[in-house]
Amino acid sequence: MDPKTINLEPQWLRHLQPELDREYFRMLCQFLRDERSRGRIICPSDENCFAAFNATPLRSVKVVILGQDPYHGPNQAHGLSFSVMPEVKTPPSLRNLYQELNTDLGVKPPGHGYLMNWAEQGVLLLNAVLTVEQGRAGSHQGKGWERFTNKVIEVIDAECDNVVFMLWGAYAQKKGASINTTKHLVLSAPHPSPLSAYRGFFGCRHFSKANDYLKDNGRAGIDWQVP
Repeated sequence: MDPKTINLEPQWLRHLQPELDREYFRMLCQFLRDERSRGRIICPSDENCFAAFNATPLRSVKVVILGQDPYHGPNQAHGLSFSVMPEVKTPPSLRNLYQELNTDLGVKPPGHGYLMNWAEQGVLLLNAVLTVEQGRAGSHQGKGWERFTNKVIEVIDAECDNVVFMLWGAYAQKKGASINTTKHLVLSAPHPSPLSAYRGFFGCRHFSKANDYLKDNGRAGIDWQVP
C-alpha cells in the first residue's frame, strides 16, 4: 500500500489527506508492504481496504456500525465491517445481527452476508482496524489503523449532523466515547458475537431506534432488508 496512490472517495479524501501524509500512516503502509513481501496474506486486499468509504461518501453517512477487525478467514473480508461476499458463509455475529433485525423489524434474514445495500444507503460499516493477516485475528492492532479511524469518527462527529452510531461491545464503546451526543444518537449494546449477544444485544432494537431518530430529524430511514 502506498499513501500516494490510495483510492479514497473525494469527500473523505479532502478531510483525511492530512492523515495519509503523517509519519504514522507512512509507517503503517510500509508495515503492510513488508508483510506482503514476506508472503503473508493480508485481508482485505489493498483494493478493498477503503471500500466502506468509497461505498458511503461522507455527506451520505446516516449510521455508523463500528467493528473491530476485519474477518481473518479466507475470502471473508472485503472492506465493510460485519459483511462478507455473497458466496461466503454468513459468520455467527452477522447471523445474530440478522436475528435481532427479524425480532425488531420483521426483516427476513437473507441467505448471504453481503451488506453493500446498507452501505449504499448511508450505513458506514467501519472497522477500527482495516487490515489483518489471514488466520491471525487482531494481528494488525496497534500498527496505526486505530489512530486513522479515530480521525474518521472525529470527522463524522464534526462534519455531519444527526448520525446514529451503533457501538456494540466495550471496544467500540470506548472508541466512540468522545462522540457529541447532543448532535448525534449513540446506541450501545453488547457485541452480537455468540459469546455476548445474549447479554443484551438481543432485544436492543437498535435498528428501529435508528430509523425513528433519522425520521424525527428529517432524514430517510434505512431499509434494513438485505436483498
